[in-house]
Parts: sequence; structure tokens; C-alpha cells
Amino acid sequence: MTPPVTSFRSQLPVKIAFGDGTIAELRDALAALDATSALVVVEEPVAEHAGVIAALAAAASAGVRLERVVKGPGEPTFALADELAARVRELGLESVVGIGGGSALDVAKAARIVADQGGAAGDYASGARVPQPPSIGLVLCPTTSGTGSEVSGASVLTDTERDRKIGFGHPDMRAQHALVDPELTYGLPAAPTAHSGVDAMAQAIGGCTVTNSSPLSVAFGLEACHHVTHSVREAVADGADTEARRRLSCASLTAGLAMNLSDCAADHALGQALGSVKHLPHGLTIGLVLAETLELTRADCADRLERVADALGEPHDGTTDGSRAVRAVQRILADVGFPTLREVGVTEDDLPALVASATGEQSYNLDVDCHTWTPAEVEQAFRAALSLEQR
Repeated sequence: MTPPVTSFRSQLPVKIAFGDGTIAELRDALAALDATSALVVVEEPVAEHAGVIAALAAAASAGVRLERVVKGPGEPTFALADELAARVRELGLESVVGIGGGSALDVAKAARIVADQGGAAGDYASGARVPQPPSIGLVLCPTTSGTGSEVSGASVLTDTERDRKIGFGHPDMRAQHALVDPELTYGLPAAPTAHSGVDAMAQAIGGCTVTNSSPLSVAFGLEACHHVTHSVREAVADGADTEARRRLSCASLTAGLAMNLSDCAADHALGQALGSVKHLPHGLTIGLVLAETLELTRADCADRLERVADALGEPHDGTTDGSRAVRAVQRILADVGFPTLREVGVTEDDLPALVASATGEQSYNLDVDCHTWTPAEVEQAFRAALSLEQR
């Protein structure tokens, strides 16, 4: 039965430019913001990319004063966000530019709001401070295809004092401009390509199934699923497959839009618990538990998962219980060589901490999931993932 259309609202005022070479539009984006200076947070793997260097040179030649910071490997921290914010304030910079994967974009978002409105990044994560419309501009340029961070108001940072990853967000943390250039993803190694692509797929599915989904999030989510299934295997197999890279970049962008018009589902609660407890990369953690969370929730959203299965290209088999979508996800995970929980070092000894994190500080995505989760079911999903020796 087709579900009824209920009332919904959306707010996503991000100007998007998508296509090969759009990093060259950085100068124009800064001009549109009336910014004559910028802190540029660029991730190390792309710091010397010819397109990035040319875009920064063009902005500088147009009179924009640039303060360039190369972000090294590792997850972004609250301390780094505060350090970057202090630099923006000290130098009187009018905008922030983030170029890189989700970690670079997330720390750029947090640094911008702290520089603009004071306090520390932890204040916004705790809710002690609520972002207001910022006066400092923000331009984001992703170099991976997965997080959708360029159109997101969310940031995931590591609290090194508590040794925990914490996600927080607000519509006023979003960028004004997102420049999505597939050429910046060419040559990304197979593992991060798989991790980010599967993260995009999870966000896309969540946009279709969570309790605050809408026709808009479903439309973007299904489109993202279609692009994922026609690109992620090819991009993992050949990082120079330009059409696969374009499709996967489009999948990431549309999945990010779906996520920001609704929310992520239970897989993100369990995945972020893995990131917090085991210090694993975000995209990897989501794929480690995606199929298992869907298996537990599919009875509550079978009709929506049937549409997901169609978008993922899974053949009809006479079932209508959502199991086709789970099999489609399992097939993609196997085809891209995704590891299992055991292969990344998770054991039964980790379960108490993982369950506590997923049902505690990471529980928001459980709360908006279509299924009402109990701690026992969270443990059940982790145990199901642990039962896999290989895919």
C-alpha cells in the first residue's frame, strides 16, 4: 500500500556547482560572498592537486588574501576546530574554504561557526551555544564521494579529552557554496572509494526510511541509490574510470541532500559508536553494520525498501518484505571487497562499550529510525555483523 503524503518542511539554501573542473569557480564563489580573505583548510592528499593549486592561485590573483592550512591525516578534533577559529579571528579573515574529505569539511564548518560567534566547538556540540546566521562565508569542495558534508549542516569531531567522536549540527552551519568537482576524486584508492561510496548509499537509504523522511528526501535518496549501484563497483575497480567517478560524485551529493532533508538511520548510530570506541574511519564503520541494521528494521519499512531495491537494481524475486534491499546491499558490499567487523579487529569484548555508545551519545539516529530499537537489538545487530568471517 502506498503510504499517505504528510506535511513536511525543508531548508537547504546551499548553492551547488557540479561537474568536472568546478573547483575553478572558487574565485567566483568567494566574490559572491564579498570575501576578500579566506582561511583555506585543504587536506594533505589533494594539497598539491593541479586543480586546487590553480583555483587558489586564481582567487589570489583576484585580490583574495588566503591563509592556507594543510590538514594532515587523522580524524578532526575539537581542538583543531578551535585552533583554526582562533586563526580566522586573529587574521580578520572574512571566509573559510574547506577542500578535502569529510573530515576537512567538518572541521572547516566547526571552525567557521566558532570564529563567527565565539565560544568553543564543544559548546555547539553540547547545545550550550546555538548557531545563528553567520557573517563569515563558507565554501566547501569535497574530494571524496561519500559524506555529503558539502551540503550538510553537521560536523563530526573527536573529543580527545573523552576519547569520543561526537556529531552535532544546525542549518546555520551549512556552507553557502558547494563546489563538487569529480576530477578531485580521480585516483582515490580503492578502500576509501568503497568506504565513502557505501556511506553515500547508507545516507540515501536512510533518506527513504527514517521517520522524518519526505517526498523530497525519498526522491534524492532513490536517485542516489541508482547512481551508487552504477558506479561504486567500477570506481573501486578502476580509480581512473571518469564516468564512474562522476556518477559516484553525483551519488554522494544527492545522498547528502537526502540526508539533510531528513536524517540518517540506525546504521549511523552503530557506525559512529564503532568510530568512537574503535577509532575507525566514518565510511568504513557505516558499511560494517549497514546490512545488519537493515535486516532488523526492514519489517517496519518494507514498502520503502522495495523502492530502494529497485533503485539498486536488485531483481524481483516475488518477495515484498524488504529483504531484496538487504540482499542488494550485501551484494554491493561483497563486490567492493568490504571488510567485516572481525577483519578490522572488533571482538565480543567490545560489545558493552559499543552498545552503550550507540544507545547513549550516538542514539539520535536510533531515535529517528523507522524501528523502535532496544539495547538488546543493538547488541543483536553487532553480533550479527560479528558472525561474518568474510563477505
